[in-house]
Amino acid sequence: MQYYPAIYYLPHEEPMVMVEKVHLINDEQCICSVQVNKNGILAPFLNDNNELPNLYAIELMAQTIGVWNGYHGIINNKKPQLGMLLGGRSIKTLLPSFPHYSHLVIHTNLVLFDSKLANFDCQIKIDEQCVVSGKLNVYEPDQTELAHLFGQNRLGEEKK
Repeated sequence: MQYYPAIYYLPHEEPMVMVEKVHLINDEQCICSVQVNKNGILAPFLNDNNELPNLYAIELMAQTIGVWNGYHGIINNKKPQLGMLLGGRSIKTLLPSFPHYSHLVIHTNLVLFDSKLANFDCQIKIDEQCVVSGKLNVYEPDQTELAHLFGQNRLGEEKK
């Protein structure tokens, strides 16, 4: 199946889009990829050696989850929604940074899902070798919750 570029499924704008290609989306998984390249979309985040520090791994996995969510929203006639990363568990990395020109393939597999809260088992692979793994918990707030968080009436404040 052909998919649009990842940005199509995300509510983000450049330069905050960190995944590029979509390889697979189904009911339970999503696979995206991006190349670490000083001329690519990850360029703003590379260190002096043109490597991507491994702290960005969580965002790569979260955005791949966002692609999964955006795709399922679009097929249900909803535009991509903002999601929130609640946390991660058992995150393990084998590399301090991802080398220049490495091709990162990000796999997310749905473990638990209710209408707003989900848990995904995630991996990042380079040349079929898993270099990052972990579980991410994500939440999709509704418009009322977003208004409380980012609007005039912040969460916990009374309406004026």
